[in-house]
Amino acid sequence: MRHSDPGKIVQELIEYQTENPSQLLFQFQSLVSALQYSKLYELFLEFVPEGSRVLDWGAGNGHFSYFLLRCGYRTSAFSLEDHVLPRLLKKQYPEFEYVRGQEDQPVRLPFPDQSFEAVTSVGVLEHVRDSGGEELASLQEIKRVLKSGGIFICYHFPNRYSGIEALARLLPAKPRHRYKYTKSGIIELCRKSRFEILKIKRYGFLPRNVWGKFPGTFKNSEIISGSWNVLDGVLSWLFNSFCQNWLFVARRTES
Repeated sequence: MRHSDPGKIVQELIEYQTENPSQLLFQFQSLVSALQYSKLYELFLEFVPEGSRVLDWGAGNGHFSYFLLRCGYRTSAFSLEDHVLPRLLKKQYPEFEYVRGQEDQPVRLPFPDQSFEAVTSVGVLEHVRDSGGEELASLQEIKRVLKSGGIFICYHFPNRYSGIEALARLLPAKPRHRYKYTKSGIIELCRKSRFEILKIKRYGFLPRNVWGKFPGTFKNSEIISGSWNVLDGVLSWLFNSFCQNWLFVARRTES
């Protein structure tokens, strides 16, 4: 059975991670951290009609492919890494296409021109230089596999002035992004790759993933997660320049 209730899908992913802790869906170790994807789910349901053929570019552990399949999208996933969940999804959804990329070809996508109505990047575009690629080249390749008027949704794109990133510099063991971005830089990337920006905003002031270390009573409480969301929303509005991430939605143009 497929449905497009993001709340139920989040609960399914949390239950899956709880039952299979070795699967490394670390973002779903708590309800507080899982809700970091609420805006992404809303964007996709708003801009991409159900039944569209979509590409989960850089699918990683497969959590967003799971969402897409549960919502009735015809889904392909592309990744340079191998994870268990996408392989399990292939057995459950025979139409699901799971494609492994080649590390010596970090930009090329093994799909024909104009294959998809939508492509998504969830914490991926900022890492292409780490694997020998380049953001503009990747966007041009994404444009190639998008149909005319197709939608590109980029989520968890690091903000150059992120407060969390600034704090991470004080903690040597804390992971942080090498490459971070400004609004003008994003606009320029889209201009050069011939994408029309439909929506762009900063979001996410408070940390999320740290909640996975708390006891289940706290980390999965709807009251606590709801309160964290409200506080995050208020602080994101008050200190918007220092939010952790950008999101943007762009459309393929012909000129």
